[in-house]
Amino acid sequence: MDLETLLSFEWGIMMPEFIILGVATLITLLDLFMPKGQSRKILGWIGFVGIIAAIVSLLGMLDQEVTTILFDTYRLDAFAKAFKFILLAGSALVFLLAMSYEPKEGIDEYRGEFFYLFLAALLGAMMMSSSGDLITLFIGLELLSISSYILAGLRKKHLGSNEAAMKYVINGSIATAITMFGMSYVYGLTGTTNLADMRDVLIGLQDSQISFLLGIAFLMIFVGLSFKIAAVPYHMWAPDVYQGAPTPVTAFLSVVSKTAGFIIIVRIVLSIFLLTPSGGPDSKPILMVMDDYIALVAAVTMVVGNVVALRQTNIKRLFAYSSIAHAGYLLVALSALSAFMFDSLWFYLMAYLFMNLGAFAIIGIVTEKEETEDLRHFSGLYQRSPLLAVGMAIMILSLAGIPGTAGFIGKLNIITGALVLDQPMYVLVSVMLATTVVSYVYYFKIMVHMFFHRTKVQDRIKIPVTTGIVLMICVLATIGFGIFPNLAFDFLQTQFHEFGDFLQ
Repeated sequence: MDLETLLSFEWGIMMPEFIILGVATLITLLDLFMPKGQSRKILGWIGFVGIIAAIVSLLGMLDQEVTTILFDTYRLDAFAKAFKFILLAGSALVFLLAMSYEPKEGIDEYRGEFFYLFLAALLGAMMMSSSGDLITLFIGLELLSISSYILAGLRKKHLGSNEAAMKYVINGSIATAITMFGMSYVYGLTGTTNLADMRDVLIGLQDSQISFLLGIAFLMIFVGLSFKIAAVPYHMWAPDVYQGAPTPVTAFLSVVSKTAGFIIIVRIVLSIFLLTPSGGPDSKPILMVMDDYIALVAAVTMVVGNVVALRQTNIKRLFAYSSIAHAGYLLVALSALSAFMFDSLWFYLMAYLFMNLGAFAIIGIVTEKEETEDLRHFSGLYQRSPLLAVGMAIMILSLAGIPGTAGFIGKLNIITGALVLDQPMYVLVSVMLATTVVSYVYYFKIMVHMFFHRTKVQDRIKIPVTTGIVLMICVLATIGFGIFPNLAFDFLQTQFHEFGDFLQ
């Protein structure tokens, strides 16, 4: 590539990524040369300002038409812009949580590493949302994954953190290998790694033998990527990693990493398999043929996540299984492939961002204060801190899908999308409703501990300023989008009305 060609690209569409990359580099250099005993919290504020700057630059691109550079390997389309907002907003809130995180064993000497590794993971997720090529998708996935492995084991003197990182690396490596194997099949059959070119080659496919290989490729890609969203039976890592990782990292994995997982699934699965016939002149697309498999994974994920959560006494493990269940709800939207799929996925991931991060903000405060993650230590929380108890109750009600919250609107959209089809998915919706009712048991168990159980400990719980800001934002967003969901949907339809433009 000559200099003239390089300069001809419209590099401005990558401004959010350039900002994150520049800030991560700056934090790395500052952390290297800062005195060892100096607080690294200033690095967190620099990173936070960088994320806000990236959001502002992204807002300036809302009117930008679909643009591709680097030979269609990078795309700025409605899909990328919409999901980048979720990634950046979630990352900004996690940064605020991390700045007030002070565990017993301490991570002060590693706090600088946390900030720039986190930004590296965010950069990988953002690249995935704009990738139009398997190579750049995989690079973004690995940048996110490797950074996540290190972040999970950041508490080097904590045995649980070490165990979490080891299990995460082993399971993640296996999932990556399976994903790559599936991608290699598609590449071998098409001779290209560009998603648009792959679709053009496969759309006229009539050979049933090649379709069989593509079916195998689909299963391997979906299995490998299901690890990232913690869908059953690829969820084994989640409870141990959520429990062992530092609380801000757990919040990051449950929100930002999960969003990135759905981004890459939608990019690959819909780009390659939505229009590819399964063989024969009148055959259905491969994705339609595999739809029952996705529905089965969604149903089993909802059942396992909610049922196993009933037996959990560790609050972070409980929320790990809750996260698994919510992955199942999101897979219902993907399985339905309705006209509301993109809207449902986007809104639910946005709602999940606020309600889950709000919950983890409170979990972080209580577990640091009590130096334990046992659910019993939430007993009497209303006596010790009414604000935290009420805030946690709002987050729980939203996670449970109670009317008046963003979580309820998110679930309602998914159910509606699954029922407006020519062949409504009554069984899958029934499973979703039944498992949602089951979730009330463990969600409300937390509320019983907070409001009705007494505790001998009477000292008040102090709320750190940055954590208080996160909690306030999450509470307002959870209630606001629950009562006025059109605020989000109108913005979505106005700015991102061509959600399917990455299929063009």
